[in-house]
Amino acid sequence: RPRATGAVEAILTQYQSHLREVALKPSSGGIFDITVDGELVFSKHQSGRFPEKDEVIRLVGERIRT
Repeated sequence: RPRATGAVEAILTQYQSHLREVALKPSSGGIFDITVDGELVFSKHQSGRFPEKDEVIRLVGERIRT
């Protein structure tokens, strides 16, 4: 859970004024997905790893700028 909250903090620090909502949804099985406006931008299940902080910021930024 600390890595998930760290990802949320990174997103909020960088993009708070551009976002209406950031939500953590508990799940089981090690699922960690990041979606922006319903579009999947990162999946731990698909990639087999947890995203790096800078990666989270970049992926969200790419999506909100399009």
